[in-house]
Amino acid sequence: MNPSASLPVGVLLREWRQRRHLSQLDLAGDAEVSTRHLSYVETGRALPSREMVLRLADRLEVPLRERNRLLTAAGYAPMFAEHRLDDPALQSARHAIELVLKGHEPYPALAVDRHWTLLSHNRAVPPLLQGVGAELLKPPVNVLRLSLHPNGLAPRIVNLGQWRAHLLDRLRQQVAASADPVLAALADELRGYPAPVGDHDDAVEASVIVPMVLATPMGTLSFISTTTVFGTPVEITLSELALETFFPADAKTGEILRSMASATGNAS
Repeated sequence: MNPSASLPVGVLLREWRQRRHLSQLDLAGDAEVSTRHLSYVETGRALPSREMVLRLADRLEVPLRERNRLLTAAGYAPMFAEHRLDDPALQSARHAIELVLKGHEPYPALAVDRHWTLLSHNRAVPPLLQGVGAELLKPPVNVLRLSLHPNGLAPRIVNLGQWRAHLLDRLRQQVAASADPVLAALADELRGYPAPVGDHDDAVEASVIVPMVLATPMGTLSFISTTTVFGTPVEITLSELALETFFPADAKTGEILRSMASATGNAS
């Protein structure tokens, strides 16, 4: 359970403001409230209206899940619904996800939740996981653990130092943005995995894009990745869902992936 769940709304708002590196003056100006009133809210001398909680949360870019927590702490009903991905209410969104994954073949693509748990993938993904420890493929599968664990893809990632630093930096940013304790624990776990000699977590090379270079029986594959999220979700599950799509970084990779798809009947 999140230790912040039972804190007063003023304390929670102050924590989010500090996390965003804003002064009371900055936030008050952005939210069009007086600095004095904001101070009263943060110290518990004044209870914010439901509208003000939502306005402050919007300016602070608080995730929808945490906005519900703010509302509850202020004595109001949660506003944002949460459904399982297989719930009929998310049928259209789920269909859109599967269309994107299928349409990306013969290149790999997958869907993950806020904790990097694998939700779905297309048919180009399993051939790349050959040799991965069976324990890492038992649901729930964590994509980052699968990538960096010594029994996962890590031994086959040619540029492991660069890719590891990239993933850890991305995860660090997510922890800072969300204050999610599960992500923080995952980051600690991943940093504890063996790293290439001379590797440093903060040593992401200055380049336009960081590829993942993977050694496979079919040859060395080089990928660049993109992340897609729903544009304006007002539902928690969709707001926390991301599609990770991988593209060939060179012509050879594209040829190998198309050949693999044709051999297994996966060509789109």
